[in-house]
Amino acid sequence: MSALEPLPVVTSPPKERVAYLDNARYWVMLLVVIGHSLTQYVAMDSAKALYVWIYSFHMPFFILISGYTARRYMGDARQVQRIVSTLVVPYLVVETSMQLITRHYTGEPDPLALLSPQWLGWFMAALFVWRLTTPIWRALKYPITTSIVISLLVGLIEVPNVLALPKILGFLPFYVVGLHMSRDRFLALTAVPVRIASAITLTVAFVVCYVYSRDWTVDWLLWKSRYDEDPLGATPFEGITQRAELLVIGFVLTFAALSLVPKRRSITTRLGERTFYCYLLHGYLILILREQFDVFADTEQYGVKAVIGAVLIAVVVANLLMTAPIKKIFQPVFEPKLRWAFRPIEKAAPEPAAK
Repeated sequence: MSALEPLPVVTSPPKERVAYLDNARYWVMLLVVIGHSLTQYVAMDSAKALYVWIYSFHMPFFILISGYTARRYMGDARQVQRIVSTLVVPYLVVETSMQLITRHYTGEPDPLALLSPQWLGWFMAALFVWRLTTPIWRALKYPITTSIVISLLVGLIEVPNVLALPKILGFLPFYVVGLHMSRDRFLALTAVPVRIASAITLTVAFVVCYVYSRDWTVDWLLWKSRYDEDPLGATPFEGITQRAELLVIGFVLTFAALSLVPKRRSITTRLGERTFYCYLLHGYLILILREQFDVFADTEQYGVKAVIGAVLIAVVVANLLMTAPIKKIFQPVFEPKLRWAFRPIEKAAPEPAAK
């Protein structure tokens, strides 16, 4: 095959978007932005309960949905091109720019550590790795069990933060379970009795967080530290059992939240189609507000009022960053076509009709 010969395509064309999934993306993106805003106040009791509740399931929720949408990945030319344009390029743009901004204010990291994501970039790195390994999880006989074992054991060993590998391996079961979800399984969650039980479950979980989270070590929820290192400081047995508990809690609350997602199209459906831009851009706002204007440090004295204000502003900002004008402005930056960089793709010829 010559260098200029078109590459064949083996996958079917993209299917119509599902309103339920876009609604799910919208609601989980609100949780992401709220959670990142509360990170600045997590030392306050008035914020910690909500922070712990959100962090118990918001990334498992997001990752499970991502696994479901990647279930048809086979590694053909079109899919690889899309990975480069929607994951690799935005990762490099966001990670480089955020590290430069951070270094301007704090002097770190110096030198830049582009393969060691500092904040938002970890999720794009994770999607890149998970997507490339999807054929493996489709081929294994016991993929979910294997992913759980990997998640539990990875905290026992030193894993370098190259492309956020500790978090990638820790959160792996949620992605693999997402690969094995189906539309019928998602819709089964929306049955009325399940929704009632889900609402009760999420409410009870929040009450537990409110009552008991004051003395909890929130670093467990970041899924990146080795069990025996600070601030976790756990024995191997304690580390594995704590991670196992987080897996169970993550799955239970994720499915409970998915149960409450509306099925019908609405304004949240359209906004949910553009969560990618909200995810990438909201971090810049938080970073500038924190480093340039000291907003979070200056408002911490107001306690619960500051927390409520941060939540309300986060909701407004998140909705604005999911609007069509934002996509139009930033799509060339975060989703470049890059036609000049790839070989042409040959359209698959239709198979002859059976006689």
